[in-house]
Amino acid sequence: MAGRRVTRIEVSEDRGVFMISVAAELAEMHPQTLRMYEARGLVAPQRSPGGTRLYSRADVERLRRIQAMTTELGLNLAGVERVLALEAELERARRRVAQLEARAAVTQAELEAEMEALRRSLRAELVRYEGAGTALVPAGEARAFRIRAGRPRGGAGAA
Repeated sequence: MAGRRVTRIEVSEDRGVFMISVAAELAEMHPQTLRMYEARGLVAPQRSPGGTRLYSRADVERLRRIQAMTTELGLNLAGVERVLALEAELERARRRVAQLEARAAVTQAELEAEMEALRRSLRAELVRYEGAGTALVPAGEARAFRIRAGRPRGGAGAA
């Protein structure tokens, strides 16, 4: 007996591959229920060139969730529609928050780099002038001040 050859095909989760009878069986519901859900806009199967409904793995998971909400939670279809709409809105908000957080991180890094560059440039331009107390004087004007040489006031040798 010849060895059996197995071929494995990876299919995108969003690609319609299940006909209505298979999708109904996978979702544990009657095909007519799937048609009703489609009419309500709860699920939107793809269509083959011949018009056959083709459900994806994502569609089957959505059907299972709808089934759980109606049977386990006791929601009617209007409630299911609202829950699904709110979940979609929440997902959009999460994506927007993630975008804003990423943008904020980039902006913060740019701001920190600019602040550091500004600090470096100010260090080069400002000098401390002892005669003016703790005031900082622009480097170009420091030449106009007379700088005292000698021991600092209040030091170890002060009398």
